[in-house]
Amino acid sequence: MLKWLWLSLIVLILDQWSKIVVDKSMDLYESIAISPFFNLTYVRNLGAAFSFLSDAGGWQRWFFASMALIISGILVTWLYRLKKHETLLAVALAFVLGGAIGNLIDRLAYGYVIDFLDVYYQNWHWPAFNVADMAISLGVFLMLLESFGVGKKPEETSSTPQ
Repeated sequence: MLKWLWLSLIVLILDQWSKIVVDKSMDLYESIAISPFFNLTYVRNLGAAFSFLSDAGGWQRWFFASMALIISGILVTWLYRLKKHETLLAVALAFVLGGAIGNLIDRLAYGYVIDFLDVYYQNWHWPAFNVADMAISLGVFLMLLESFGVGKKPEETSSTPQ
């Protein structure tokens, strides 16, 4: 199922391209209103999801980079071991892998992750995110669907031996 790595590559290219565009065309903390609930806002995330550990002093860069490397290796191995009929899981893993590598590149190259997608309602803002984060979230969602039997043929969902 390594044939799905092309999807990881597309996620990676879109992620890195969008971050380069934002970094080159916007100032840090600059915000461009797109709609009544969505802005492009350039921020740098030194931590993990929701800026977790962003003010930890620098060690978190290498910790999260190491975790991303280990998880990427696990995901490639998992993809390699999938059966041909496990397409939805393969797609899910490919999305997560592409996102993980996209954010890993940022951590290694800059020491932070470039985020710029800002969804909000009135004064409440969801933490800014990027294409890699969307791919990881979509991949996890697809993994959940797959775990509930979505995308499986009826004989694959049966847990009793026949």
